[in-house]
Amino acid sequence: MVADPTLTLDLPNVRLRALTWGPQDGPLAICGHGFPDSAHTWRLLGPKLAADGWRVVAPFTRGYAPSEIPADAEYGLGALMQDVLDIHTVLGGDERAVYIGHDWGALVGNALARSGSSPFARIVTMAVPPFEVLGSAMLSKPAVVLKQLAFSWYTIFHQLPVLPELLLPWLIRLYWRRWSPGYDARTDLLHTGESMLQAGSRRAVLGYYRANIRRALFPSRKYWKTQRSLLDGARTPVLYLHGRTDGCMTVGLVESARRDLTDRSVEIIDGGGHFVHLERPDEVYALVSEFLGAASPKVE
Repeated sequence: MVADPTLTLDLPNVRLRALTWGPQDGPLAICGHGFPDSAHTWRLLGPKLAADGWRVVAPFTRGYAPSEIPADAEYGLGALMQDVLDIHTVLGGDERAVYIGHDWGALVGNALARSGSSPFARIVTMAVPPFEVLGSAMLSKPAVVLKQLAFSWYTIFHQLPVLPELLLPWLIRLYWRRWSPGYDARTDLLHTGESMLQAGSRRAVLGYYRANIRRALFPSRKYWKTQRSLLDGARTPVLYLHGRTDGCMTVGLVESARRDLTDRSVEIIDGGGHFVHLERPDEVYALVSEFLGAASPKVE
């Protein structure tokens, strides 16, 4: 079952395909997915935001089919940030535009929230906390950090050559089962398999983990300026959502740091795991819609 994307995005560095909902003349809402996932992860939230008047665009990020495997083979944070900035430019986004990201998409959103290059009025991130959360936990809750390191074993496993690619179909099922316990992911696994298991895509999607270990301190020259911009200290308003039963990113990281985030809105959602936007779609929509309300031209 392949859902045809409705939009082709010819960006300076890569050609992406995207799902889209809502009016062409609505303010832009770019939605970035994570791993192991695809743009179809926004199939519940996207139409709801479209009904509020947003032009929702959810790209399959670089390397995820049917988007292109980038010729520059770059998957570092700077490259991912630049793709989002280029989408905003190509689609004529204005100062009302917002960004919503989950998992890898959240890491990108958290970086853009600190970048002086960000064109977004507001940013929503899910399942990967803002950098301020991680920093606060490392200083005040070493036991929580140790628990998270145990949760994050897969990031080290993904550094191995060949083996993660061979095991990826099994790993995808394992991650969905463990990261969102009790959630029926059969539909998501179909979409994810179509996006991640195509020729070349396995290496590309695992390349995100390999690149961002290598590129954390030494970004590629091509995207250095973009990645460096996350140190600008900008403070775009952020709403962060975290599922209480998340089996990938422990809720303890978030609980221990909430009091320190006076300029960030943080919500922990009961009954949700890592894919909280799919598990608790009505609650997530209500929180996101309220947060974006000032920028959204509500359709009557």
